Amino acid sequence: MGRGKVQLKRIEDKSSRQVTFSKRKGGLIKKARELGVLCDVEVALVIFSDQGRLYEFSSAESLGKILERYRRHVEEEIAVRRSSELEKANHADCPGLQMGARPLEMIQRYLEEQNIQEKTLIELTHLEIELDVMLRQTRFRKTQLMIEAIKAHHEEEKRLREEKTLMEVEMVAMMSENHALRLELEPNNARAPPLQETLLNLF
Repeated sequence: MGRGKVQLKRIEDKSSRQVTFSKRKGGLIKKARELGVLCDVEVALVIFSDQGRLYEFSSAESLGKILERYRRHVEEEIAVRRSSELEKANHADCPGLQMGARPLEMIQRYLEEQNIQEKTLIELTHLEIELDVMLRQTRFRKTQLMIEAIKAHHEEEKRLREEKTLMEVEMVAMMSENHALRLELEPNNARAPPLQETLLNLF
């Protein structure tokens, strides 16, 4: 018979629970280490036993480094979400901001609404992150527009070169046709044969 499916529930026997914890913990740490090496990723693992003992693993130099990266990531996500919600609210309240207001005026108004003087250190930190996100978004959009402009300029230059080449080919073809037409329209006696010219020169 095959091995029966293990039912996931709390192990009541304390000794068996401790043995299972020790085995599973070791296997989990091993898998975390393998994941970090094989996939070149940063992995952090934190475990508290039922007795409150801490077990940790980090694929980076320290667990604190990964936790700090996680904290910044979460704060940036919150700031981006709050910035997006604020932008939507500003556009709803003042449609003119979306059409023509200068970025400096938008930032100044945003800071005035935030009441900086009444902010705590943590709130100022979050505000700083929000402004940094807004600045990065502005720079990204500016770079994107510059790339699009350069691309459009290169495409226009390519189109003009192709049109110039086509016109040159058409002009050469027209000149060849005109030359051939002139040769066909010239009378046969327009020019004396070479022998007749020689006789005339003798007299």
